[in-house]
Amino acid sequence: MTTVVPRHTLAPGYPISRLVKGGWQLAGGHGAVVPEAALADMQAYVEAGVTTFDCADIYTGVEALIGDFVRRRGHARDLQIHTKYVPDLAALGTLTALDVRHAVERSLTRLGVATLDLVQFHWWDYERPGAVDAARWLDDLRRAGLIRHLGATNFNTMQLRALLDAGIPIVAHQVQYSLLDRRPAGAMSELCAAHGLSLLGYGALAGGFLSERYLGVAAPTDLANRSLVKYRLIIDEGGGWDRFQALLTTLDRIARRHDATIGAVSIAWTLEQPHVAGVIVGARDASHLPATLAGARLMLRDVDRHELRAAWAAQTPVPGDVYDLERVPGGRHAAIMKYDLNAKAAAG
Repeated sequence: MTTVVPRHTLAPGYPISRLVKGGWQLAGGHGAVVPEAALADMQAYVEAGVTTFDCADIYTGVEALIGDFVRRRGHARDLQIHTKYVPDLAALGTLTALDVRHAVERSLTRLGVATLDLVQFHWWDYERPGAVDAARWLDDLRRAGLIRHLGATNFNTMQLRALLDAGIPIVAHQVQYSLLDRRPAGAMSELCAAHGLSLLGYGALAGGFLSERYLGVAAPTDLANRSLVKYRLIIDEGGGWDRFQALLTTLDRIARRHDATIGAVSIAWTLEQPHVAGVIVGARDASHLPATLAGARLMLRDVDRHELRAAWAAQTPVPGDVYDLERVPGGRHAAIMKYDLNAKAAAG
């Protein structure tokens, strides 16, 4: 029997679970993946009411793994499978409509479906032309029935507005949104309100940093995977480990008040932000599923929000618009990016 997980209508006739099972941690760089265990975990999420999955063409092996899950079940009728189209940095400026079609067809084959529910479009470098053209070619494939809905991921406000002004029918924008990274608030949320877009937030747990495991401990010196490296950089942007500990202490107090976990409080906070349709949770296995489900049910109180605002006052806001820091050439955030995974996937 499924648990009641809140749902949100992302587009007319298209409801999703507000908890979305992420796929990045099943890709390379996050430790060994045991396929049978991963498939069992997917089933556990679905049985719990988490029916929406998120992946990408550049998440090594993840589309194929979800495709195995679909084939094992015999259908994807009760699932919503979101993927991404992330053309390589080296290919920007030279893409053709045929390139885009081949990428979409490859995702269809891997996932074992006739139509992609949501394709979220990413563009590495705004200085290289062609983003609007590529988005239009995706829309052509939507009109042809290969794609149901279009989304974007990690665009800043100005560049997302350019896609919308070009008439691209974007229904959702996937962004990093958490108690540590509130960049989507403000201008991005206002743009979403003006165009009826929903936000899909990733990073609500900051790769696991927003948990009891890191409360009251020294800053780790050996980070096990790219997720932790990525979010440790965000912690540094917010003022460093000591200020992060102050936030964790506040979260722990709130969690105890609700008989919940720090992670559940973190998920609940992101879910209640304006225009957020869902939170993408990237656990490698189902061991944290009960706490994740609790985050979807937890209702924050005014006293909780007041204490969080006080904790934020001691932090340094992550600067810039959505994903701008990550785009700085030669910057610390850009140094961990892998820009040309699609060509490798095609060769493989």
